[in-house]
Amino acid sequence: MNKKLLLLHGALGTKSQFKKLKEKLSTHFDVYDLDFEGHSKEESGEDFTMNLFVKNVVDFLAENEIPKTNIFGYSMGGYVGLNLARTSPELVEKIITLGTKFDWTVETAAKEIKMLNPEKIEEKVPAFASKLAALYGENNWKAVVRKTAKMMEGLGAGKSLKADELKEINHSVLIGIGSEDRMVGVEESKESANILPKGSLKIIEGFQHPIEKVDTDELASIIVDFLR
Repeated sequence: MNKKLLLLHGALGTKSQFKKLKEKLSTHFDVYDLDFEGHSKEESGEDFTMNLFVKNVVDFLAENEIPKTNIFGYSMGGYVGLNLARTSPELVEKIITLGTKFDWTVETAAKEIKMLNPEKIEEKVPAFASKLAALYGENNWKAVVRKTAKMMEGLGAGKSLKADELKEINHSVLIGIGSEDRMVGVEESKESANILPKGSLKIIEGFQHPIEKVDTDELASIIVDFLR
């Protein structure tokens, strides 16, 4: 019987980000993915929070009768995976993250939020606005951007994982960070890997933050090696 592997997407993403990666990994695992609530053309009346996204995963695992799974979380998806491991440890085997931000303060959140104004995106980066509209629908994409900004503001204001909470996660965790990532620092990744009781760090040469720009073959190989 194959091991289970759940892929969790990042902020302003969808499970479609993983199409190529899923194909590569499907020869090794039973691979699953999901869109977090509100991250499709189906709107959500809820605010975006880690608790909501963790609940999405718990419900997905129950619906698909998956008692326990490995997790690969990209960016925000990694954060959701770690929150899940802390609150429902029995559901998780191992976790690997890529480009997951741990350094959440009022200042770092403000830096991220500055780029999350839908009107400015529409005006200054119309190609990105069109991409988001294609992912989430003309009537939903601006709400997704605003809710993401509000969630990040909450993380900066104290709703992020603290060191003592990371210490509660007793799963094997590989914190992956690209050497060329401009959004997440190597130091914050290293620090979190050191705090996690069974944490380790992998700096991946040449990887940038956007998952569309990473080498899928190399990433698949790293995931397979870690989960073996």
